[in-house]
Amino acid sequence: MSIANVDEIIIPAGEDYHTHLRHGDLMNMVVPHVRKGGICRALIMPNLTPPITTLEQVVAYKSELEGLDSSVEYLMTLYLHPSLTPEIIAGAKAVGVTGVKSYPRGVTTNSEAGIESYDVYYPIFEAMETAGLILHLHGEIPSNPDNDVCVMNAERSFLSHLEKLHAAFPKLRIILEHSTTKEAVALVKKLGPTVAATITAHHLELTVDDWAGQPHNFCKPVAKYPSDRAALRAVVKEGNPKFFLGSDSAPHDRTKKESCCGSAGVFTTPLLMPYVVTTLLEMGCTSEQIVGFTSANGRAFYDLPDLKQNITLVKESATVPQSYAYGEAGEVVPFKAGQTLAWSLRSQ
Repeated sequence: MSIANVDEIIIPAGEDYHTHLRHGDLMNMVVPHVRKGGICRALIMPNLTPPITTLEQVVAYKSELEGLDSSVEYLMTLYLHPSLTPEIIAGAKAVGVTGVKSYPRGVTTNSEAGIESYDVYYPIFEAMETAGLILHLHGEIPSNPDNDVCVMNAERSFLSHLEKLHAAFPKLRIILEHSTTKEAVALVKKLGPTVAATITAHHLELTVDDWAGQPHNFCKPVAKYPSDRAALRAVVKEGNPKFFLGSDSAPHDRTKKESCCGSAGVFTTPLLMPYVVTTLLEMGCTSEQIVGFTSANGRAFYDLPDLKQNITLVKESATVPQSYAYGEAGEVVPFKAGQTLAWSLRSQ
């Protein structure tokens, strides 16, 4: 249904299938903003320090999150790591784990414990197939000047690994996280129904010119060319069910972003649904396409029940805060700080 020229939209609450909630003071600030951003269900990334590799860590972290805000359903993940065993995988669902996240070593925040080869993890992937867990792929390979690999083609260079894993484990559900290229879109569409992809709010907006020299728009994988952004927008607008929202919202202190070696991550949690809905409406999306991308498609891929919670967005402009404070002196700058969004989330 077209929703042009309307002033109010009532849709299901969003479901964010990739977000970083951190720990400590930063976690205490971020978690209450998940629901305020219009999200009722969120998949939580495991790249803490140390990474979440045991079921005991999962239970403790999930308890912390629920203690801060129990109105959100937290889906937990394990970090793909040599210490994982088929026995751990077999017991994972019982403590709220829905998947395992793979980080190539050294490509992004807290990925120093990441992998260098998938082959040694085949027994884990077999156990995941049996247990019904999802494999979440950070789809980049490390930069390597000898092979002409850098941040702009790291995702394209990774895609052969996705094809190989899907061929070896056709029943294993695999998600290519935070996809950024037209080649990734084409491959996910081509592969079987057990392969899907998430797309972030910021990658629907940014290209390389928007993060070069602008540290608060810098993330991994980086935003690419206008043609890549066009491919992301097109697949969302066509309503393809294999693509859905995963914000990859990744808060870092201002000092870590505005430094000689700035941290990768864009912070979208507090205004996630207003960001996304504003963009999708500017793209001319229908209500069905908005709901598909922000909740229904991901829920179907995960085979989860509908939480039957609605949110209301109103056509009222609002200025994005310049920053969010945490702890004694911490400060996180959000996406589009100081800019105006055309749509706002009515208080719930």
